[in-house]
Amino acid sequence: MSFNVNVTWHCATTATLPSTDFCRDHHIVFGSGQAVHASSAAQYHGNADLVNPEESLLAALSSCHMLTFLTIAHIKRLPVVSYQDHAEALLSKNAHGKLFISHISLKPQVTFAAGITVDTKTMSKIHDKAHANCFIANSLNPQTIVEVINLNPSFI
Repeated sequence: MSFNVNVTWHCATTATLPSTDFCRDHHIVFGSGQAVHASSAAQYHGNADLVNPEESLLAALSSCHMLTFLTIAHIKRLPVVSYQDHAEALLSKNAHGKLFISHISLKPQVTFAAGITVDTKTMSKIHDKAHANCFIANSLNPQTIVEVINLNPSFI
């Protein structure tokens, strides 16, 4: 199985940019046909109104973890009605002084269907299994912490 994206950048007019700078805005078309305008992070002279690579990486991991969690919950016949994650990534320098994503925190909030109760131990096991089986997580090296947050009133 393979996946693809097409990333396109064109030299935009530099009339509004200093001669030492360039436009970082670009266009990403996913294999599914979905498209997104992107740039570098604002801290790196990018357009703060557009998605940046760091956010894209974080979104891929959060989405993969969620989909894996939902699959496991479905197999265990634990119907989920809502899943939200406020994920965060930390950019740091490695031993060679190169920037990298050093730490990722996933903070999923899961609500199960009315009448379904899931204890803390079971919830942690499902998240651990989701993390272990998320192929995006398995492709990355940063420390990833899953902070189990659940606002479901039926959660014990």
